Amino acid sequence: MKKCAIIAGGDMPDREPYNTEGYWDGFGCIICADSGLYNARRFGIKPDIVTGDFDSFTEKLPDDAEVIASIPEKDDTDTLMAVKKAIELGYKSIELYGALGGRRFEHSIANIQTMIYALQQGCDLRILGDSVLTVQSPDDGDVTYKSGGRSIYISVFALSESIGIDYLRGVKYPLEDYLMVQSFPIGVSNEIVGGKASLRINHGLALIILTDKE
Repeated sequence: MKKCAIIAGGDMPDREPYNTEGYWDGFGCIICADSGLYNARRFGIKPDIVTGDFDSFTEKLPDDAEVIASIPEKDDTDTLMAVKKAIELGYKSIELYGALGGRRFEHSIANIQTMIYALQQGCDLRILGDSVLTVQSPDDGDVTYKSGGRSIYISVFALSESIGIDYLRGVKYPLEDYLMVQSFPIGVSNEIVGGKASLRINHGLALIILTDKE
């Protein structure tokens, strides 16, 4: 099944591949969360669904998209509403854009927590922008992160209180049989060497962030 793209209202870099012709045609569904409509219009993206309380997007809503409106006094963020809709539609793979940066830093934190919610629903949710964020669990086994021929920072953080790392290999600073705790960011700004890194954890949830060095 094709992936679902969700576009939120944070920073969305105007660079490849996001501005490449045909890139957005590869998604089975595109959902905009409230002010994510501004990002969609900037890239010429036509959403299939729009969600939110529309306190941030104040223009006319598109006539050719399904609108799921809520009131501002709600429990779910606009982005979480979009994620729940994608899961309801049967999508197991979601890519979230415009989810970081911007004026509202608290939304960046909320969107990272939304990745955990998606994982608990059996859905793979990645955040894409200047960096790529993903959550890894013990059920994933050995996961390979490829550099694609670029110089890449790989950062590993404990989302849970701790994570048990069997190994982190293919990096400048490898780890073996290591207990990483939430209060000590030892995993920040490592570097992939040899084209790929491998990570296996035995408990907890790890946040992985991949960022180009230049």
